[in-house]
Amino acid sequence: MRRETVETFKAYVDLTRAQFFFVWPLLFCSGLFLAFEHYDGFTWSLTIRAALIGLFGFEAGLILNDYVDREADRKDIERDKLTKYWRLFRRRPVAEGLISPGKALGLFLLLAALALALIATLPPKNALHLTAIMAYSYAAEYFYQVKKRDQTVPVAQILGRTDFALFPVAGYLCLGSPDATALLYFLFFYPFALAHLGVNDIADMRNDEARGMKTVPVLYGLRGAALWVLAFTAIHLCAAVLFAAVLPAATLAGFAAGFVLLGIADCRIARAPKPETGLAVLPLFHLAMLLYTTGIILGDAF
Repeated sequence: MRRETVETFKAYVDLTRAQFFFVWPLLFCSGLFLAFEHYDGFTWSLTIRAALIGLFGFEAGLILNDYVDREADRKDIERDKLTKYWRLFRRRPVAEGLISPGKALGLFLLLAALALALIATLPPKNALHLTAIMAYSYAAEYFYQVKKRDQTVPVAQILGRTDFALFPVAGYLCLGSPDATALLYFLFFYPFALAHLGVNDIADMRNDEARGMKTVPVLYGLRGAALWVLAFTAIHLCAAVLFAAVLPAATLAGFAAGFVLLGIADCRIARAPKPETGLAVLPLFHLAMLLYTTGIILGDAF
């Protein structure tokens, strides 16, 4: 019984990508702290609620990903690469039958319901904005997972990654309104989300080929995927110039450090566009994102 309990625990750790749990509240709260800068309404109560909304909402999306992809994920052939990076115990629990589809769906609904319950404590206008984004994001995630199985152009990626780009914007809307600052955050983060997805897909190209997924490197080859990453990184940096106008000055040091990391990652991908390079530089993209989010939070705090 004890061994069975341990194996179940490990399965849920992999289902939720639990080792990254702290990232989602930070990303969500970066938007909230930017709203604090512009609307001057900091409270610990709102900060804690927002962090939990971000945690529960994003974790629900990760579980939805596994639920929708449960059949295709059985065809993964490289568990020691990207699967190992995202999943501590290298398992895809729903695909492998370690967690039943019904239980995974139930956990998705539970976490989404918890996020909605917390959203309901916000002022009605803000709650409406977040509820709309939440519903759209889960629909976009479903569309992305299904559409990328059968496409000739990367429609799934272009539309599907709007959910990730809207995530910190939703944090902003916990307090703020859909204003120019919210739009600038979206325009800044959306090309980053697409560049990040390109790196992730480069790293997982062999699995995606085995699963029949029409990702960017499968559609256009590794060289084409490298150009995708470089192009959207360049757009991201251009958007950063506009976004910087609404950021506190203390934030910009974190952004500059993030840009250096992205530059290193892009140079490596340009020189050697292959799955091993994608896997090697993926942490640089994630560290850059952490520098952005913590920079915004600390920039408001100080």
